[in-house]
Amino acid sequence: MPAIEIGRICVKLTGREAGRKCVIVDIIDDTFVLITGPKSLTGVKRRRVNIKHIEPLDKKVAISRGASDEEVLKAIGESGLTDFMREKIKISPKAI
Repeated sequence: MPAIEIGRICVKLTGREAGRKCVIVDIIDDTFVLITGPKSLTGVKRRRVNIKHIEPLDKKVAISRGASDEEVLKAIGESGLTDFMREKIKISPKAI
């Protein structure tokens, strides 16, 4: 299972959005990826993030590279993961 791939659901580990779930939309290089929540669902804005600041989960949604927030939201709805994405995860400072 490739950990960092387009459509993989992850948890942000650092920053003001720590503990919120997001989806990888694009792979920029071997250090950075483009993620989105989308903001209307999880509160995570579309942004570039270091892969060390996210934790991949075992779930994935079917989206194309560079998908818009609307396309990501539709794919999450079709997968039945809307409630799962809204849940926040408590991150302990020792885990980072």
